[in-house]
Amino acid sequence: MLRELRLSSTEELFIDVPRSVRLGRMGIGAGKEEPDVVAHLEKTLGRNRAYPRFATFLGGRIPVRHIPAAVDAILSRSEFYTSYTPYQPEASQGLLQSLFEFQSLWVELTGVDDANASLYDGATAAGEAMLLSRRVSSGHRFLVPASLPWEERSVLRNYGVGAGIRVEELPYDPTTGQLDLGALRTALAAGDVAGVLVDLPNGFGVVDAQLPELKGMLKELPLTVVADPLALAILEPPGAWGADIVVGEGQGFGLAPSFGGPLLGLFACRREYLRLSPGRIVGATVDVEGRRAFTLTLQTREQHIRRSRATSNICTNQSLLALAFVTYATLVGPRGLERLAASLAEKARTLAGKLSEVPGLRSPRFDAPYLWEFAVSVASGEVDPFLDRLRRAKVLGGFPLRDPRAPAPDALHGTYLTSVHERTTDREIAKYARAARAALGGSA
Repeated sequence: MLRELRLSSTEELFIDVPRSVRLGRMGIGAGKEEPDVVAHLEKTLGRNRAYPRFATFLGGRIPVRHIPAAVDAILSRSEFYTSYTPYQPEASQGLLQSLFEFQSLWVELTGVDDANASLYDGATAAGEAMLLSRRVSSGHRFLVPASLPWEERSVLRNYGVGAGIRVEELPYDPTTGQLDLGALRTALAAGDVAGVLVDLPNGFGVVDAQLPELKGMLKELPLTVVADPLALAILEPPGAWGADIVVGEGQGFGLAPSFGGPLLGLFACRREYLRLSPGRIVGATVDVEGRRAFTLTLQTREQHIRRSRATSNICTNQSLLALAFVTYATLVGPRGLERLAASLAEKARTLAGKLSEVPGLRSPRFDAPYLWEFAVSVASGEVDPFLDRLRRAKVLGGFPLRDPRAPAPDALHGTYLTSVHERTTDREIAKYARAARAALGGSA
């Protein structure tokens, strides 16, 4: 390749890439024959430990849920699997209809006017909501709760750099974990605000009962809510109490954790924001013979229009995963989702009670309502060693809440998030409590 390009070395090939961003040598070694490469990759992949081999209590935005067999059966059909990007609407009616139903479902859950045909994941959907807020309000400060997962705050800051938006954190009540409304009022009074984002439940698993008050405080400023789709099956829709934009992570509906991806971004907004929103929107119409038909109504992205007019630089959406989302929701049904949410909430209270009996743990950490996940604090503050000991006992107890990049301990030092799933049994909860007791030096 170098000879054909008339270059003397690999170094010369990458001369335009600054040295400061190069990885350097990766230790891959010399080239191998294909069978050797396959053997090497199989050995490397064998080091992975799939979650079914553990009693898992991981949660956050990537829950573990049972996936009906029909979901994968439908996704693997060739008419969906090989044509999930509908560039030719007239030849993609089945997929377009499924995306229309997906949008309709998210609208029904959120209570706002319109949804797009999905985004990459929940974190980038929040980033797109921030950019939309900036277009609507023209402010430069975007307010988010400090309880928002640090990964999502990091994504928002990255999105804000090019748009000239400063992401500012609002403190939470240390007792309840809920948003500090006094701090919000002070921040709003300072002006130049593009919008406010909150999450439901928040990053601590807390259901903040104050959220319906926010729109009255914000007035014309856009309010974005990051919502758990399953929580919306039993809670009042954010649109009912004034949310202008509702985004979320859809992985829990029909998609396996898969070591962290792929994920599915959910996005909906008020009708007047529609032409400023990102991505593609599928609409219903009629064909020349008067029959109901579906088409791509809006495509405000760089791949279809000039960059200067695009609302986002995203180049596609997660059509196949959106199909999984709507298929899962259809199979489980409204009452099934309600029963699932109620069952998980009951299991979470059982788990919280068992962990509260373990000396050295405060369970739950915050005195506030929660659904199926909640924060737990370790008295010693040594969360990572504690969770490592649980893992050696075949228990995935949760994950730390503090930002691992922070140079010094913060308010979340010693706190982790734990969760239950529909597969969680009383036996696994008892195992978790025993392992936690042993990990903290007590008698198992």
